[in-house]
Amino acid sequence: MSDTIEKRLLELGVTLPEAAAPAANYVPFIQTGNLIFTAGQLPLKDGKLMAMGLLGRELGTEAGKLAAKWCAVNVLAQAKAALGDLSRIKRLVKITVFVASTPDFTEQHLVANGASDFLASAFGDQGKHARSAVGVAALPLNAPVEIEAILEVE
Repeated sequence: MSDTIEKRLLELGVTLPEAAAPAANYVPFIQTGNLIFTAGQLPLKDGKLMAMGLLGRELGTEAGKLAAKWCAVNVLAQAKAALGDLSRIKRLVKITVFVASTPDFTEQHLVANGASDFLASAFGDQGKHARSAVGVAALPLNAPVEIEAILEVE
């Protein structure tokens, strides 16, 4: 299964990066029972934020969707660090998508589709998940999106 997931990721133009180390006093993931909870992941690409600013001011919905996709890539990097092998993921249970946006921006759900669509493409039915998309005033490092995830593992 891991070969299949890794192959799908390559077909989607994605090579998983090394999992980001925590920037403060927390762990990047924790497993309890058959669930893994990831810490919030920012839209890092090549070790740097691939976008910065608020949706509805500096960034539009499409840029937000791309940022959400890269947050999801980093969620998978953390899952691989936790498990050693993505084939141990039974399913994605839930993601919470935080979108830094202006008070009048109301397309958080569309921004979150960038992550949801990517995860469904990578994992098929196992990648379909429950989701919350939440508008917030600001995120760390002026990131436009941050995503945390819950994964069921074998």
